[in-house]
Formats: sequence, structure tokens, C-alpha cells
Amino acid sequence: MVAVRLARFDLRSYVAGGLLWAAFLVVPLLTGLVLKALFDQLSGHREATLDASLWLCAIFVAIEATRGAILWLALTVWPRWWNSVATTLRANALSSILTARGPAATRLPHSSGEAVSRFRDDVHDVAMLTDNAVDLFGAVIFGASAFVIMSTIDPVITLVLVLPLSVVLVLSRVLSDVIRRIHSRARQLGAAVTAFIGETFSGVLAIKTAGAEEAVLERLREHNRRRRQAAVKDRLAMDLLDTATGATVELSIGLVLLLAAPAMRRGDFTVGDLALFTSYIGWLTALPRIVGRMLYRVPQAAVATERLTRLMAEHESADHLSRRTGVWFDGDPPPVLEEIPARDDPLKVIEARGLTVRHGDSERGLEAADLRIERGSFTVVTGAVGAGKTTLVRAFLGLLPVESGTVSWNDERIDDPGTFLVPDRAAYAGQVPRLFSESLRENLLMGWPVDDPALDRALELAALEQDLAEMPEGLDTVVGPRGVRLSGGQVQRATAARALVRSPELLVVDDLSSALDVETEQLLWDRIADAAKDGRGPATLLVVSHRRAALERADQIVVLDRGRVVGTGSLPELLRTCTEMRRLWDEELVVEAEEQKTSASTH
Repeated sequence: MVAVRLARFDLRSYVAGGLLWAAFLVVPLLTGLVLKALFDQLSGHREATLDASLWLCAIFVAIEATRGAILWLALTVWPRWWNSVATTLRANALSSILTARGPAATRLPHSSGEAVSRFRDDVHDVAMLTDNAVDLFGAVIFGASAFVIMSTIDPVITLVLVLPLSVVLVLSRVLSDVIRRIHSRARQLGAAVTAFIGETFSGVLAIKTAGAEEAVLERLREHNRRRRQAAVKDRLAMDLLDTATGATVELSIGLVLLLAAPAMRRGDFTVGDLALFTSYIGWLTALPRIVGRMLYRVPQAAVATERLTRLMAEHESADHLSRRTGVWFDGDPPPVLEEIPARDDPLKVIEARGLTVRHGDSERGLEAADLRIERGSFTVVTGAVGAGKTTLVRAFLGLLPVESGTVSWNDERIDDPGTFLVPDRAAYAGQVPRLFSESLRENLLMGWPVDDPALDRALELAALEQDLAEMPEGLDTVVGPRGVRLSGGQVQRATAARALVRSPELLVVDDLSSALDVETEQLLWDRIADAAKDGRGPATLLVVSHRRAALERADQIVVLDRGRVVGTGSLPELLRTCTEMRRLWDEELVVEAEEQKTSASTH
């Protein structure tokens, strides 16, 4: 079904290209007929004249020249269809990950390398099935026409020629399940290599500091060894079909020659007939090869479709992979977003009730957590390492699947928080900053339509303007993969600026202070608080932090302990009533004292 929808996606290009490829495969029918007439004249089976022979030679050259022109046109038209469908498959899968209902975390592979493998190799396998259908169409037309022509000349020799070629069809059918299983294994192990390489590059520093270079290389060799063995089996299965096809072709040619010799002695089979049969045999070999190829393309495409469909949301099926998208292929590009759409539901209160999250099959996660945030408030979620702070925030925003619980906006339940709590309703600065190897400006805007004053204001609120002034290229500075050209604190503040530039009604910040010193963090919260009072920044904040600068400023603190909410209230209230809050507060005072002592000794 996916293959049919891909064929219909750009029907004009597919039909035009398909007819050209079919014509390229069918034209040899005329070549064989011309050769038959020419050799019959030259061998004396037909009255021959010099002019007639020259005309036949000219017709032969014209046919081959026409066939060459058809090939050139096909190579011109076909790439448009191919690039269109490949882009469509990738765009639909990516669109589902980014915008479809439900948390994308449940659908993403365990590594970016695995995702890249699916977007590259599996898309190729699906598109190739539809591509090869054109070859099959042309080969069937040629085969059927050639069979009719040869049958009128000698039915017995024609039958002997065709029967061995049908063996490959039976063999291909028998091996299809084996090919599907072997190909699936090869794709999985190939993706594992890609994923491991990606993880190795992202963890170079950790590998070097641990002295684990040899261990990592050995693990890569092991992954490659298994991938190589699976790839060899995959290639061997396909080559077996090609070998079987080649053997039947050679057998057919031998049988034709054996049967043609006595027929030619009797005068029932002319030299021209032999030339025609010999000419057609070469092209008839394409039919079993293409049929065999299609029979192993089908299980390959089934595996690829299944792997791509796993990236889609639960309510989406394989048909959604090939649906029409807004991807621009030619003509004027679509207009960019120039202004933020107006909303008629400003935040008054947002509330989560009974949020429960389970990590895998374990009991770890979040248990029946409640959270209520009113407009203009500063809420801090705190707790020990592993208490479930990030889990609560991400479940609250719809980024993690919840076992139970609801989220409401202005007392109205949100069916899918992941697609509702987006800019400019909410903006999220995650615990692990993500920057791309682009300019700092591109990393902050990412297509968001704001003017330079708004961007400057976000940089100021994030306490990044002084760092920017020291960069020779300013906002045009390319930050490198994951922001490697910036310090850890600069990366985190750039992530905060990216959230702030969207002017959200609710700003959610997850442990922004992990790479900031006490003074910088204090400055950042002071600026955001002052901007909220003046209406220049987000008025409502949800912050994950254990730092005193955030805790002392909070209107409400939510204390987590092993996935459960054990206290909610102001700092003075919790210090009186919550044992876990007192313990965390005392630990933070000690940590900050050590940091200040270290900073003083450094300076």
C-alpha cells in the first residue's frame, strides 16, 4: 500500500518516467525484428538488394539512437520522482516525531545513530520497491511480446526457452521469508554500528579521561564483525537468486542452440530466426532478474516500513508515511513565519493531578504527583539526585508517557500536553542543553519570528550579553556541534535565551544552574524577576533547582523524594515542616560555602 501511495504522490513524474523506462526496455523488440530481416536477406532466405540491406542497417542505427535518447530523458525525469518520495518519507517520519500527539520519547530509537540509519537505509528500501515496479512493468511487456513473436516462429524452441526461466520465480518465492529475516538482522546490526559511532564521537572526552580507547575500539570491532557477518548473509541470499537466474539463462541459451541446429538443417529455422532468438534471449534475462529482485525487494521494503512506522505516533499507520506534506520541491518557497499567531486563552492557572510515570518495567519514576501553578508565580521543584524532578517536569509538559494523571490549562483538561504546551504558551530549557553547529543567532531563533530588540532583551535576561560582546563575530559565531566552542555556562545560558526569546507565558527551566557560579545564577534570576514585574519577560516560572538563589525567591517549592511529593509550600514553611527540605537546605549551604571558598582562593 505504501508503494502504491508513493507511485501516486507525483503521478505525472512517475508515469512519465515509468513510460520512458518501459519504452527503453521494449524497444529491443524492434531491434530483433530488424536483425531477423537483415540476416535473412544476407543468408539468402529472402530476396536481398543492396538498398534494402542499407535501409535495414539505417533503421537499426535509428532504433538504437532513439533508445539512447529515451534513456537520457528517463534519467532526466526520474530523479525528480525519486527525490520527492524519499524526501516525503523522511519529512512525514520527522513531522510525526516533532508534532504528532503523544510523547516522542516512546518512539525514538535508543540513539541518534539508529534514527539516522532508518532515515537513510530504510527510506531507500521502501522507495526502491516502487522504483523497481517500473522495471517489472517494462520487462513483462517485453517478455510477453517476445514470447508471442517467437511462438509464431517456433513454439517448441520458445517453450524450451521460457520454462527454465520460470524456475527462478519458484526459488525466489521459497526464499522470500529467509531474505526478510536476514535483511532485518542486517539492518539492525548496521544501525547498531552507526549508533555506536555517534555515541563514541559525542563521548570522546569521557573516553579519553577514562583511558578506554582500546576498549571502545574493541567494542567497535565486535559490532563491525557482527554487522559484517549479517551483511554477508544478506548479500549472499540476494546473490543466490542472481546466480540461479544466471544459470537458467545460460541453460536456456544452450537448449536453444541444441534445438536450433537440426531445425536450421531442415530449413525450418533461418539464420534470421536465430539472430532474433539470440537477441531476445539477452533481454529476456531481465525478466527473471527483475522478478527475482522484486521478490526480495518486497520483504526488504516490509522490514523498512515496519522500522519507519515505529517512529510514528500510535494513531498513525504506515499509510501516513506517504501522505502528502507541505515539503517544498519547486517554484516559490512557502512563506516563513513572520508573526506569532494570537491566542485567546492566556494563562491563569495550570495544574497537574496524579501524574504517574514508570521507567521501563521498574518501580522507579513518579508516583501520583500534584502540581498547581498560578499566573505570576515562581515555582521551584527540588529534591535529591534521582528524586524524579526532571521526570515530573517532562511528564508535566507531555514529553514523557504517563501511566495516569491529567494536566489542565485554566481548569480545562489538556488532551495532549506535548502539542499544547509549546511556544508561546510554554518554553522549556532542558537539563541537557542542545545546540547545533550553526551560528549563535540560528541556535537562539530556530525560525522564531522576532526582531533584534527582542533578541537582545532575551540575551540580557539570560546574562549572556557580556559573553557575546567578547565574541569577535557576535551572534554570527558558529558554536560547533553541541556548542563545543562555548563554555558550559554559556551553553546553558544560550539555552535559556532560546526559551526567553519566545516570550512564553510559562517558562520551564530544568537545573539551569549546574554549570553556573552562584553570582551568575543570582544575576540571572534577578533579571528575570525584574523583567516579569515590568512585563518584559515571562511572569510565570517553573524551575528545577537546588540552589539557594532560586529557593529563596520561590513563591512555592515542591519537594520530591524517591518519586513522591513530600512537601509543598514556601521556604520558611517547609523548613519547619519538611524533614527532606531541611536536609537539602543544609547540604546546599555547605556546597555553596565550599564553592565560595574555592572561588576566593582561585582569585
